[in-house]
Order: sequence, then structure tokens, then C-alpha cells
Amino acid sequence: MALLLAAGCDLSDRRPESGQDLPAGLVAYVEPDRASSLRLGEGVLYHSVRSGAEPWSLHLLEVDPTRCEVGFQVATTGTDEVLVPVSELAGPPESGVVAAVNGDFFTAENRPIGVEASAGKVRGRSTPTAFAWQPGRLPSVDRVQWDGDSLKVGDFALSASEPDGLTEILSGYPPLLADGQWVGDLLQAERPAFASSRHPRTALGWDTARRRVWIVVAEGRREGSAEGMTLPELAGLFLSLGATEALNLDGGGSSVMVVQGRRMSRPAGPTGERPVANALLVRVDSTYCQAAAPR
Repeated sequence: MALLLAAGCDLSDRRPESGQDLPAGLVAYVEPDRASSLRLGEGVLYHSVRSGAEPWSLHLLEVDPTRCEVGFQVATTGTDEVLVPVSELAGPPESGVVAAVNGDFFTAENRPIGVEASAGKVRGRSTPTAFAWQPGRLPSVDRVQWDGDSLKVGDFALSASEPDGLTEILSGYPPLLADGQWVGDLLQAERPAFASSRHPRTALGWDTARRRVWIVVAEGRREGSAEGMTLPELAGLFLSLGATEALNLDGGGSSVMVVQGRRMSRPAGPTGERPVANALLVRVDSTYCQAAAPR
């Protein structure tokens, strides 16, 4: 297995780490012919993996949320009139953001399809499943339940009329895994062109046993080298990583991963990186440690 850093992405001249950093399940599933791993900070690893068996070019973030300084932020445009590229939503690396990916699907009116919360400020409503996190707590990937203007995602509760300044929520569709099992048929019968064909994908998963969040971008629309993944293939990838919960995010031309201010994945759109309605940021920030220890 050759160890390569993504072309043109020499991050502070640091060398990629050993391919032994890749989980054994991932190696068995993807059968890499090229791979590299790079530590972005304590508790955050970036992996670049190209399969030797399938036309898959993958970018993965392995995040340890038990470390008090590691956290997540939903970066939003804050308005329905504007879309912004992920690389701009991430801001400069000096801000503590070590990586970012595109977030939820969005409408023709530039609104996220589902509910989002950034520092507890809620926008949107309709969604079946979301990722939620607060400083000092472990994340959740669970169904969204509404009661009036209050919502719950797992054990996270938030009032849309009273922002708490803490909660981050990002929606996606469809859910891929729940309790380590496929969620239904992953839309294959209902939307075969979307679910059963290979497309660029962005998704996240939660390994409740090892307490790892996995964030994945699968490049696509390059025949023979990076064709994307079907939803079943994507669910299989998260199972190989040990995830029990997983959620698909926006894909296609929106899919992109930015690491320390540099775009690591190649967007599928003809004009490059597509502006989006929100993004999920991974941060390393010591101020998070002022919150209570994760449960």
C-alpha cells in the first residue's frame, strides 16, 4: 500500500502517517492501493484512500469527541438569500477549524431542507434525522422530534424560540444506519436513480462503541477512477468503520472536504466548489474544555 498525501495539499510540510492508522474493517472493505493519514490535532485524523478494487476515491475524518477540546460547529450563511462555499464558511485555520464538509440539502430558495441549529439558533423544521452535539457531551444521530417550538434529537433538547448558545444540529437524508442496521432499503425502491446509482456523496457516522465520529466524502463523476458510491455502498463503508448510526448529507456537486483551509477532494461540478446553505466544521478549541466532561 503506497502512502501518498493528496496531490497539491502539502499541509504545513507534515508527512503522512502510517497506513496502519486505517481501521482493519475499512482496509478489508475498500482494498486500498493508495492511502495516507494525517493528524490534524489531538483527536482528529484525516485519511485519504483510493480503492484498488472499486472506482472509489475517499476522504475521511476520524474524530474523537471524548477529547474535551474537539468539537463541531454548523456554519450557516444565516440568511435564505445567500449561498457560500464550504471553504469560505470554514474560515481561516487560525480560527480553530481543522476541517469542514458541506452540510444539508437546500431548496431553490437557498434554505436548508431540514432543521439546523448553530449555537442554538434554529432555522428550518422538516427533517426525519439529524446530527446533534454540544460542548462537553457526546454527539447523537437520531430522529428529530418536535413538540410545538421545541425539538429533541436523542437526548438533546432545544427551543426554537430560546437559543441556548450551545447546541449544533445538522440534518441530512436519508438515514443510512440505525442500531447497526440499514434503514429500510435506503430508498432503492422509491428513488433508484438517487440511491442505487453511484454519485459523489458526503455523509457522517457515529461509532457508539469506540466513540468515534466518521465524516466521509466520496468523489464522483470521474469514470474509472472516482465514480462515487451508491447508498448501499456508503452504508457498507460506515459498517466497515464500526459505525452504528449514519446519515447521508448533500452530495453531487456540493460534496467537498476542506482540511486546514485547503480543499482536499475534487468537486464534481464543472465550475468547481459549489456554494451551499451550511457546512459542518470540525474544531479543536481549548475553550470547549470549560464544559462538563462527556458522558
